[in-house]
Amino acid sequence: MTDPTQNRNDFVRYSLQQGVLRFGEFKVKSGRLSPYFFNAGLFNTGLSMGRLAAFYAQALVESGLEFDMLFGPAYKGIPLAAATAIALANHPARAGRDVPYAYNRKEAKDHGEGGSLVGAPLAGRVVIIDDVITAGTSVRESVEIIRNAGAKPAAVLIALDRMERAGADGALSAHSAVQDVSASYGMPVVSIASLADIMAVLEGDPQLAQHRGAVAAYRDRYGV
Repeated sequence: MTDPTQNRNDFVRYSLQQGVLRFGEFKVKSGRLSPYFFNAGLFNTGLSMGRLAAFYAQALVESGLEFDMLFGPAYKGIPLAAATAIALANHPARAGRDVPYAYNRKEAKDHGEGGSLVGAPLAGRVVIIDDVITAGTSVRESVEIIRNAGAKPAAVLIALDRMERAGADGALSAHSAVQDVSASYGMPVVSIASLADIMAVLEGDPQLAQHRGAVAAYRDRYGV
């Protein structure tokens, strides 16, 4: 099996190569000026999406979690769940075990099969797959959908954990959004990589040295 550190390192480097992870000065959703920006929506070709799905599958396999299926919250989670299900089916450590997946619609459909759910019936231990966790709204809605179907939310799988506290500068939360989600629902949040992995790549790459100070200062101010 691949060294977990290697998978995280490779993902950070691939994200940089694809322009998904960039350094500079970016105003993010919280209103903060961040020295880096991560946009998983830029994995937008067949090849890059396939590679992203392989990173998701590897992170989930390495987590050792027991699970029965994947759930992708609309809209970002839909292609992620589908692609990761394919990657898991082809993963050598999974011995060809096929993984069902499902996703929700934003609006219920009143014709055809109807309802707001598409894909395999929600059952057993379900992994919610998304790109990042900011406010945790998508996770809350997903947990509700899964529980209402009689299934169990088993974990959340994301691409990047920003390891960042929420709240205004004068009233920062003691925990990150990821920590809050994990504590609120009593389930692990698995990430392919985190801010710590980004910093490890910065430390080891002279070509990226100019960004180290800004990222370290940002983590000192907002990190957990």
